Amino acid sequence: MKNMTGKERIANYMYFVVRIATLLSVVMVFFPAFNPGKISGLINKNMSLFTTAIAYDSLVENCVRAFDKGWVSETSFIILFVSCMLLVIGIVGAVAMACMSLGNNKFKKFGNWFGFAGALLQIGGLVGIYVAYTQMAATDRPEKVEPAFATAIWMAYMVLAAIILILLIAIQILLPKVEKSEKFEMLSKYKLFLMFMPFAALTFVFSYLPLYGWRYAFYDYKAGGTLSADNFVGFKWFTMLFESEATRGDIVRVLRNTLAMSGLGIGTSWCAMAFAIFLNEIKSVRVKRFVQTFTTIPNFISWVLVYAIAFSIFSTDGFISNLLVNAGVWESGVNMLMGDDHIWLKMLAWGMWKGIGWSAIIYIAGISGIDQQLYEAATVDGAGRFQKMWHITVPGLTPTYMVLLLMSVAGILSNGMDQYLVFANPTNTHVIEVLDLYVYKLGIEGGSIPLSTMVGMVKSVVSVVLLFGANTISKVVRGESIV
Repeated sequence: MKNMTGKERIANYMYFVVRIATLLSVVMVFFPAFNPGKISGLINKNMSLFTTAIAYDSLVENCVRAFDKGWVSETSFIILFVSCMLLVIGIVGAVAMACMSLGNNKFKKFGNWFGFAGALLQIGGLVGIYVAYTQMAATDRPEKVEPAFATAIWMAYMVLAAIILILLIAIQILLPKVEKSEKFEMLSKYKLFLMFMPFAALTFVFSYLPLYGWRYAFYDYKAGGTLSADNFVGFKWFTMLFESEATRGDIVRVLRNTLAMSGLGIGTSWCAMAFAIFLNEIKSVRVKRFVQTFTTIPNFISWVLVYAIAFSIFSTDGFISNLLVNAGVWESGVNMLMGDDHIWLKMLAWGMWKGIGWSAIIYIAGISGIDQQLYEAATVDGAGRFQKMWHITVPGLTPTYMVLLLMSVAGILSNGMDQYLVFANPTNTHVIEVLDLYVYKLGIEGGSIPLSTMVGMVKSVVSVVLLFGANTISKVVRGESIV
C-alpha cells in the first residue's frame, strides 16, 4: 500500500476511537445491567438488550394481566421491541464498518456507509425507547406499570452512537477520493484476524460471558428474585462447603466418582491413537471407510438414544439378557443396568464405544502429515509393518497426543453430565454422580442456585490451575508446552 498522508493518519486515529466505541456497544448489548430497554417493572430484570431485541414473548411474559386490565397498551411494548431491534441492528452495522476499516481507502469509504446507517439506526432505536417510556409513564395506573428510565445507560448508548456518526463524517472528509479502477484490498493479517473474530465472539459469548453469573455465589438468591445489598452474603456459601458435614461428604463422594471416571478416561486415551494407527494400516479403502464411518456415527447419537439402545440390550427383557438367561448364565429377572457393580467400567465402555471413532479423526489427520519418505527409508532398511508403526507413526503422533492429554488433565473435573444423568438410578446414583451432575441437581432440582454456582466456580478455578500445572510439568519434562 502507498504511504499514508497526514490526513489519512488522522483518520486512522479516529478509526481507533470508533472501533473502541463499537466494541463497548457490542459488550453492553449482552449485559442485563446495560439494557436501556428495561423501562418498566413488568420487564424481567435479567434481560439483556440482545434478548429484548429478539424475544418478544420473553419481553411481555409478565404483561398479560396488564394488557387485559388496560394498564398499559401493547403498542408501547411493540415500539420498545422494534426500537431495541433497530438499536442492535445499528450496532451490527457499526461492527461491519469497523471490520471494513482494516482495508484500503476504498474499503474504508464503502464501510463508512454501514457505519452511518448503523449510527442512525442506533439513534432512532434510542428515540423509540424514549417514546415507549413516555407512553408507559402517561398511563392511568403508573403504579401497576412501574415505569423507569435508565437515563445514564440510555445516554451512554446515545453518546457512543454520536461519536461513531460524527467521527465517520470527519473520516469520510479526510480520506482522499478513490479511483473507480481501485480494487478492494486488505492485508493478509487483517483477513486472518477477521476470520478469527467469529470464533472469538462465540468463545466470549459461551465461555466468558457466563462468568458474569458467578456473582450469584455471593448472594442469598432464590429463582425469580433480584440481587441487592439486602441479600448479599459474601463468602457464606464458600464457608458452608467446609462447615456443613453433609455438603462436605457429598463433595468428597462426587469428587471420588469424578476423578475415578476421568482417570479411567485419561488412562485409556491412548486407545484412540492406537485405533487410528491400526485403522490406517488397513489396505482396503472400502473396509477402512466402512470401519471409520461405523465407529464415528455413534458420536452423533445423543446419550438418551444410547441409553435406549442399552436398555433394549441389557435390561431385564433385553435380547442379550434373554440369550444369557436361556443359556443358563444367570437367572431371569437380572437387569445389568441396575446396581453399582463395575459401574465405572461400564460408563468407560459406553463412552469409548460412542467416542473412539470421533477421537481418532485428529490422529488420522496427524498420520497424513507424517513424511512418507520416513516409511520408504524404513522399508529399505528392512523394517516391518509393526516396526514402522512403533518407530515412525507413534513418535509422529506423540506431540498431538500430549497436547490432548494436557487438555484432558485440565478438564478432569468436567467429564460431562448427560451420560451419567441418563444411566443414573436409585441403585447406582451414589457411585455414578459426578461433579457436573451434582451441580445440576443442586441448582436445577434442589433450587440452591448460589451453592451450585459456587461449586461450579471452584471447579473452573481448579481446572485452570490443573491446566497450568500440567503445562509446566510438560515444559520441564518434554521442553514443550501449549500455553
